[in-house]
Amino acid sequence: MSLQIVLTRAAPARRSRLLLRHLRAMSSGTAADEVILEKNKNAGVITLNRPKALNALNLSMIRTIYPKLQEWNSDPGTSMVIIKAAGGKAFCAGGDIKAVTDAGKVGDSLAVNFFREEYILNHAIGTLKKPYVAFIHGITMGGGVGLSVHGKFRVATEKTLFAMPETAIGLFPDVGGGYFLPRLPGKLGLYLALTGYRLKGRDVHHAGVATHFIESEKLPQLEEELVGLSAADDNSVGQILDRHHSQCKLDADKPFSLIDHRGDIDRLFGGESVEQILLDLEKEGSEWSLQQLETLKKMSPTSMKITHRQLVKGKTASFSDVFLMEYRMSQGCIRGHDFYEGVRAVLVDKDHTPKWKPDTLKGVTLDMVDEHFKPLPNDLKL
Repeated sequence: MSLQIVLTRAAPARRSRLLLRHLRAMSSGTAADEVILEKNKNAGVITLNRPKALNALNLSMIRTIYPKLQEWNSDPGTSMVIIKAAGGKAFCAGGDIKAVTDAGKVGDSLAVNFFREEYILNHAIGTLKKPYVAFIHGITMGGGVGLSVHGKFRVATEKTLFAMPETAIGLFPDVGGGYFLPRLPGKLGLYLALTGYRLKGRDVHHAGVATHFIESEKLPQLEEELVGLSAADDNSVGQILDRHHSQCKLDADKPFSLIDHRGDIDRLFGGESVEQILLDLEKEGSEWSLQQLETLKKMSPTSMKITHRQLVKGKTASFSDVFLMEYRMSQGCIRGHDFYEGVRAVLVDKDHTPKWKPDTLKGVTLDMVDEHFKPLPNDLKL
């Protein structure tokens, strides 16, 4: 009998106990098969191994990767770390937010622990003392961004699909989005954060998300060369990646998909508030600006407002302070309405008709936004 059928037939109190038990099993189970950790010569190699789930990141995977990353960071015999994924379709399509929202509904600690431990892992990647190379081949969203973008080197391929679509599910571009997005050129990061625009292939490099681009069929050769380094450092790793990147002719003449609108993005997404951005898009009146306006009208008003503040604050914040801010934001979303409703509409019922509360930007008060940024009794410690 499926869990869904059991829960449907169970009394409310028993239903909560069953769901709690199920969630704890999901969060505390072994990730021996979900993540493969290997030492290949002087390289520590992480392979995400949930291809049927598009390598979505869950808590047990985080708890497997983090201690090994710490071990390799202090091990003199490990000079670099490579992270890749099995299956070919996705590097990591996101975090296991369905489990998180299920936990949040019944007060299970997974809703707290997932964000806390994910951010600690993301921070460890960004502060690693050794070269960290992410092969972001395939779908790379949400949790997959956190596993890759803070490392020194990010290698995209023609199959890479990058996006931060969180405003569509009542969340915000977390996993350090408040740090790397406002540091992209102009207002590009804010545009990606608010609209969830998808970057594909070379676009990921054009935008500054990836540091290098190569054909996917060259990844095994690239890995072999990196592993073959007797003592890897940023310079030697960078030279190999630069050579592969310069030799790659695939889509070399293909312009950035947003090239014609870079000026529009900087001008129209430069408003001091989300309301101003929508007004500017409407006033512009072009086909492109009206398309962006329609996209934004579908997003959670609360998510857009907290995201705007996140990126404004994040632009001048330290790397560590961004994760503290985002942890507070995540718990604000757990306490709210839109995260649960967005996940229901997009991932559960898939009707794509979320009922946001409040459902207008005007209804999202300053106090509501402030609530997502207040210190917590049990704040994140890095």
